[in-house]
Amino acid sequence: MFTFFAKKNFLVDHLRGFVDIHNHILPGIDDGAKNVEDSIEIIKELSSFGIKRFVATPHIMHDYYPNNPGTIAGALNTLRAALLERGIADIVIEAAAEHMIDSNFESLLEMEETIPLKEDYLLIEMSYLQPSLNFEDSTDKIMSKGYFPILAHPERYVFLSKNTKRYSEYKKKGILFQMNLLSLGDFYGNEVKRNALSLLENGHIDFLGSDVHHLNHIKALKEIKISERILGQIMPLVEKSIQYFH
Repeated sequence: MFTFFAKKNFLVDHLRGFVDIHNHILPGIDDGAKNVEDSIEIIKELSSFGIKRFVATPHIMHDYYPNNPGTIAGALNTLRAALLERGIADIVIEAAAEHMIDSNFESLLEMEETIPLKEDYLLIEMSYLQPSLNFEDSTDKIMSKGYFPILAHPERYVFLSKNTKRYSEYKKKGILFQMNLLSLGDFYGNEVKRNALSLLENGHIDFLGSDVHHLNHIKALKEIKISERILGQIMPLVEKSIQYFH
């Protein structure tokens, strides 16, 4: 009868040491930070939560964000230099990419133009409305190359929420899942939040990421409160980020 008064925890109070493996903080190369000043403001806000290590993951998306190892390395070097110029020396930033499984993806994979996290984890995504036609073949090829595919924000794919057995099929195949922290609040809507909580409850989530693009995302993160139960499910994943990506 006292569940109404159950303690709620602000999510951001429990992220100290977290390694953010999905974000769009590199300046000017996708739909994230527009410039260096944007990047630094976002980093300062995340740093205030105790997040000091980042793997930046700009989009690689044919015809929209045709990034490559050169453009991403250039933006990373620009941001690192700007941080040092401002005397911000306690931030560690590496770079990978969020790869759209589109008609060009397999060519990038064959040409070794994909950019993994920690050498062997490849962050991938699909359209939110329908699965990529080549998703099964592409994930097979990712694994044949020795990579572990990490599907970004599985809780946000509408077609998966209508056919939840696909989640289990993907997991059995060996696909890892990365949930967005924002999905624990109301930013993406109630359906996404329900999907996120269900995936957590079922033990399907392997990694977490902020997926921040701008300061509005930071504002939404600050407002998220979670129960003790959800906190107990989240904390091992925070620790896992440190173990795998520090």
